[in-house]
Amino acid sequence: MERTRTADPVLVEIVEGTLASVEMEVETAIARTARSPMIRDAHDFRAGIHDVRLRKLTGRSYSALVQPIVRDFPVTEMKPGDVFFHNDVYLSEGGIGHLPDLCVTVPVFQGGEVVAFVQAFGHHDDIGGGVPGSMPSNARSVFEEGLMVPPIKLWDEGVPNRAALTIMTRNSRMPDSLAGDLDAECSACLMGARRLGELFDRYGREAVEACFDAIISNTTETFRRELLAKIPEGTHVWEDYAEHDGVDSPRLHTQRMTLTVDHSAQVPLVIDFTGTSPQAKGPINHAGDYADGVFLKKWLAPILRNLADTPERMAELDVNEGVVPLIEMRFPEKGTLLTPIFPAPTNARTFVILRLLGVLAGVLAKATGGRMPADQETIRYTGVYGDGLDGTPYLMREVLGGGSGGRWYADGEDTIHVVPDSRNIPVEFAESRWPFRVERLGLARDSGGPGLYRGGLGYDKHLRMLRDASFMSIADRSILSCWGVNGGRAGRPFVVEIEGREMEGLVDDSPVRAGEIIRVRTTGGGGWGSPLDRDPALVAADVRDGKVSIEGAHDDYGVILSGPRDDLRVDAEATETRRAKLRALIPADGPFFDRGPGFPTLSGGLPYAELDLM
Repeated sequence: MERTRTADPVLVEIVEGTLASVEMEVETAIARTARSPMIRDAHDFRAGIHDVRLRKLTGRSYSALVQPIVRDFPVTEMKPGDVFFHNDVYLSEGGIGHLPDLCVTVPVFQGGEVVAFVQAFGHHDDIGGGVPGSMPSNARSVFEEGLMVPPIKLWDEGVPNRAALTIMTRNSRMPDSLAGDLDAECSACLMGARRLGELFDRYGREAVEACFDAIISNTTETFRRELLAKIPEGTHVWEDYAEHDGVDSPRLHTQRMTLTVDHSAQVPLVIDFTGTSPQAKGPINHAGDYADGVFLKKWLAPILRNLADTPERMAELDVNEGVVPLIEMRFPEKGTLLTPIFPAPTNARTFVILRLLGVLAGVLAKATGGRMPADQETIRYTGVYGDGLDGTPYLMREVLGGGSGGRWYADGEDTIHVVPDSRNIPVEFAESRWPFRVERLGLARDSGGPGLYRGGLGYDKHLRMLRDASFMSIADRSILSCWGVNGGRAGRPFVVEIEGREMEGLVDDSPVRAGEIIRVRTTGGGGWGSPLDRDPALVAADVRDGKVSIEGAHDDYGVILSGPRDDLRVDAEATETRRAKLRALIPADGPFFDRGPGFPTLSGGLPYAELDLM
């Protein structure tokens, strides 16, 4: 039986602040020394700190897992200066989703023993495979997606393994940026390990580990008391869908969640994924069932923060290992989207893990009468590759965000990214490095779902190519929309057009000629509440700000405006008449969720009642 350790509450605050500071210092060092735009500029990487019991201590961002490292390398044999590396999806215990995510792990020492781990993983430019960027949209096997590296010792007591680094860079189309990024991540994690070692030296191992226990326990109790208590007991079901897998024709790939809540149980939340579709032929699978689903527990738990009393309190709540004891996950047998069998492809697994965030939000919306945001889809990869103006090959890939869902108290946010601190690539940098011009970067008007609280808007970005190139896209929600809640309407889906030619969501090598314009419009979040209840003055303000068109105000909100754009006036009498007509067209028992016009088409016309999910 483990001895209970009592922590000094003042020291708990010091240790918690130090952990957050070290994590941020590691990420800052990586951002300042990395080579690739994906790491340095788009910030598509994460750092995390874990204790020797493999528990995630920090909560500012999600991270991968240490389990695969200690599984293959005994902790007692680790030495100061060791750096471990892996990117193998199926040997990562669920912590790595696709091969471009390269993960480094550094043990922290005190008194000659391992006491913690510092880890970083990021989305790198290229690790081989069938297409530039290592994300072939029509892959049927993980062997087509790039170089798989199981857990290895990349640095041995401070000495890099040159043979392993040479093999990895030889397999990459972007060897210099890969080598530079890895060096940045290894060096930053080693620096972070020294910082944590100083913390243990200053206060002693027993005192610091007692603080670790307190930090995790505080999270467990806070989530149980403040958040889970707001979910009524019972069983609730919701499902959502990926719309294509890159191989088969577009169809519904189901992710179904049954949530059972029992506040008297030791584990109050049970999430059952029975009913999830079989694994796809294409690369939208996610290996989530390893290590009892511990990665997915920490990935999904931030959705629970929406149950906080205020937005300010929500922002204060971090997600660390303390959420794990509160959730039990039950997976279907092997061979589904969440339990794929090696070597099923996984490079577009964002279609599944992002959708699961929405599925949990949807099932909680049903359970709580709508006290959750509407749906959002805030990651998609777009890019171009070819030869630059000097004739050398290049790859530009960007992770563009979208609009978040309207909330029960406020509109959704515009152009956000689900990954903390991630951002678009600066226009000035892009134009100086790659052969295109950014002719527009703004908000996609009318993309947010209409509602009492409007969905956030997506991006509207136009690139004019200066040389022939190839366009690529890894994106879902190009047919289906982000659903609205409690009478709110769905947002608009993802759209890419090249000179009037509409692209599919999964594209590897669509040709684009010099002088042609690539128009990208990312998804808008769903709306919350009836748009006919939105204050007409707010609708007029949205029109003045360019977020809603005059036609959208009329058609979606029933608001009649007059006057010049800079001095729009609401015609109150005409608006009330228009809204009365629109309300008469809405059935009293209309659906709680609005999935948008693409859903019945793709599902074969199934009415909501047949889904038995409303």
